Amino acid sequence: MQFDELFDMAVKFHGHRCPAMPMGLRAGLAAMKALGAERAQDKELYVISETGEGHAAGCFLDGIMAATGCTYGKSNIEKRYWNKMAFTLVDTKRGKAVRVSLKPEFFEQALKSPFVQQRRKGVPPQDVPAEVLEPLLQRVLSLPEEQFLNISDPFDYPWEGGQACFDVVRCDGCGEAVFTNAVAEKGGKTLCKGCSQPS
Repeated sequence: MQFDELFDMAVKFHGHRCPAMPMGLRAGLAAMKALGAERAQDKELYVISETGEGHAAGCFLDGIMAATGCTYGKSNIEKRYWNKMAFTLVDTKRGKAVRVSLKPEFFEQALKSPFVQQRRKGVPPQDVPAEVLEPLLQRVLSLPEEQFLNISDPFDYPWEGGQACFDVVRCDGCGEAVFTNAVAEKGGKTLCKGCSQPS
């Protein structure tokens, strides 16, 4: 897939144009290049994201997902909630990984941009005027990787992915089907996590 096509797909997936999603898109592509890996069709790659919640630029993670093909539906991504603009990409077949982070000086400058000033005022990203957004967006899309990304050398990361579970049972509490690898036995009943935990 050509970059323009991938970018358009990522914007549609993400829902709005902003600078953080393309930062993640480019970071994901750079990580794959450093590993010599292709976009995941299944579980060939695994992302360990250090992003969190309640912070600016969380859109970064959608760009990583679009680039790498790692998604929550395929269970090949996890989020650590460290509120950092960084992630590790693991090649599960070869047991190799790279860690990528935004250069702090680049990200600190981005957070001072007119786009972010609009966001600080509560303007939704899709409502920020194009003349405010586009200069930062074009900068993100055109900057050489080494000017905004820290990319580690590949390192060993032995991978022991589990087998998918295909068996379900009915929860004795709610009656819903639940995969057997996530049930609890309590008081002689088979319960899903929702029913087994106190409310």
